[in-house]
Amino acid sequence: MRTAIYPGTFDPLTNGHLDLIQRAAKLYDRVVVAVAKNDYKHPLFTQAERLALVTHAIKHFPHVTADAFDGLLVDYVERRGGQVVLRGLRAVSDFEFEFQLALMNRELNERVETIFMMPKDSYTFLSSRIVKEIARLGGDVSAFVPPQVVTALKRKFALPPKMKSSKTGA
Repeated sequence: MRTAIYPGTFDPLTNGHLDLIQRAAKLYDRVVVAVAKNDYKHPLFTQAERLALVTHAIKHFPHVTADAFDGLLVDYVERRGGQVVLRGLRAVSDFEFEFQLALMNRELNERVETIFMMPKDSYTFLSSRIVKEIARLGGDVSAFVPPQVVTALKRKFALPPKMKSSKTGA
């Protein structure tokens, strides 16, 4: 069984991520969307929240599951019986960093291959960071993320209710 592991922070999951997942599902017998714990990135959503959002968004894809992991990716790939790490490349600027990671992963475990996939042209500009910024500023991100992510972003960026001022008579 050919298993691809698609790791990422997915903070939040975007339609670009879903595009890669859908296309990978056609190429591999099983795809595991692996939600990484990465405290260095200071994610907006907890790992459990990100896992729940991913799980909901992929439920209609056959042979695709979601999981959370912490630690070395190559160790996780081995535990899940994977052969391939799937990584998305939006632009040339992504390549250098992803290439270094792929070479390091190969050094750590030569049995794990990295496959790069490009998103559809319409998603090349899309990133989780940009989506969060638009949502934080009150913009509409519904064209960029699944509906449940829109709802979750609105909840995260909702302003607390205004305190009612009490007028005291003098």
